[in-house]
Amino acid sequence: MEMVTRMVADRPVVIFSRTTCCMSHTIKTLISGFGANPTVYELDEVPYGGQIERALQQMGCKPSVPVVFIGRQLIGGPNQVMSLQVKNQLVPLLIRAGAIWL
Repeated sequence: MEMVTRMVADRPVVIFSRTTCCMSHTIKTLISGFGANPTVYELDEVPYGGQIERALQQMGCKPSVPVVFIGRQLIGGPNQVMSLQVKNQLVPLLIRAGAIWL
């Protein structure tokens, strides 16, 4: 888990993803569509991707991708992100994290 904590430090938005996951693509597109430039870790391409995925699972992320952190806070997977969007809470979170400006 320490590895994940270091990876999300000092970055407004971090997405743990897989290149072959359609939900990962959807979440990256949604967040980028607001003008954010998320840091994306493709777990099937980065060194230690399997270890990172196991750490995310230990943090309660099921499925393990996509997983979104905003302002160093674990938001969760696609259901949690979409729920924030439906409630009009995603953009304010991105603004508070410094990921976008209006």
